[in-house]
Amino acid sequence: MALTLDDVKRIAELARIEIAPAEAGEVLTRMTGIFQLIEQMQAVDTQGVAPMSHAQDVILRLRDDAVTEVDQHALFQSLAPQLEANLYLVPKVIE
Repeated sequence: MALTLDDVKRIAELARIEIAPAEAGEVLTRMTGIFQLIEQMQAVDTQGVAPMSHAQDVILRLRDDAVTEVDQHALFQSLAPQLEANLYLVPKVIE
């Protein structure tokens, strides 16, 4: 993809970035290099390469999904100032 100085100025305007006319040429050179790198990466044949979530074989150690606490629902509800249909009632804070 070939960029021009007008393209750089338009991109800078859209991004709300101020670029001095003297800097526009350097920015054009850098952006052209970035687009060339992208073109090189898109040219690589990735058929048969499985997608991966991490560059290394990292395996998370997961704990067993088991209940470790006793049910204290009745205790907590007995301490509540107001209940209705096993739900906690709270005062209205926004009018």
